[in-house]
Amino acid sequence: MEPHVSHSVADGVATVVVNHPAKRNAMTADMWRSLPPLLAALAADPAVRVLVLTGEGGTFCAGADISSLRGSSELAQDLAVRAEDALAAFPGPTLAVVRGHCVGGGCQLAAACDLRFADEGASFGVTPARLGIVYPSSSTRRLVSLVGPATAKYLLFSGELIDAERALRSGLVDEVLPGGELDKRVAEFTRTLVSRSRLTQAAAKEFADGRTDRDAYWAEQARAGGDTAEGVAAFLERRRPHFTWTAPSAPSAAVPASPPPAGPWHPAPPTAG
Repeated sequence: MEPHVSHSVADGVATVVVNHPAKRNAMTADMWRSLPPLLAALAADPAVRVLVLTGEGGTFCAGADISSLRGSSELAQDLAVRAEDALAAFPGPTLAVVRGHCVGGGCQLAAACDLRFADEGASFGVTPARLGIVYPSSSTRRLVSLVGPATAKYLLFSGELIDAERALRSGLVDEVLPGGELDKRVAEFTRTLVSRSRLTQAAAKEFADGRTDRDAYWAEQARAGGDTAEGVAAFLERRRPHFTWTAPSAPSAAVPASPPPAGPWHPAPPTAG
């Protein structure tokens, strides 16, 4: 089977799967290119409340399939950053589910998700220093926002892999589960997310990501949307709430209009992909 990115939608959850198991799910140029339009389509689907990103089989993503990227390194960088930015811009909650290697471009994608749950055997690495290339400024800022400057520098300066427990302590990962419990926990958590107010989640995601010009917009949405009244009524009546708010026009997860930062891309080292 050709390397590809597949998806399915069930019970409000879109599951996007990186599928290139022959090379530890390393990303080809075509796979990077396919992500932004796929994410845009899922963002526009009213049936999708939550997005899960994972890898086929026992690994998440070992970076770039270097053999498929013999052309311009700047073009390869553009493809990766555009995919990362589209994932970060997805309007609903996003969750990376990590097993095995999460390295290079794979770690870049995981960091672009809102949350990351990992198998206890997972390993993480940001590896440009192994190849003498420059990590994108937007990706660096995103990494720093998760783990802080010191840990980001440790990862970037050394290119070393860290285990799931250290990733948890650093803030790169939100939960670490034994292998047999990861799928159960993800299913439980995504059901919880689907049951919560989309209004609250959408506003919280914008605010947490640093947007400061939409307070009035979200206040108006809260007044007009009905979720607040429904949540209070359900609490007083001791029943589950039935939230109904939907965005008047959902933000697009398409490729940003402005070009991503230029510079050489950071494929995974040969040992990781």
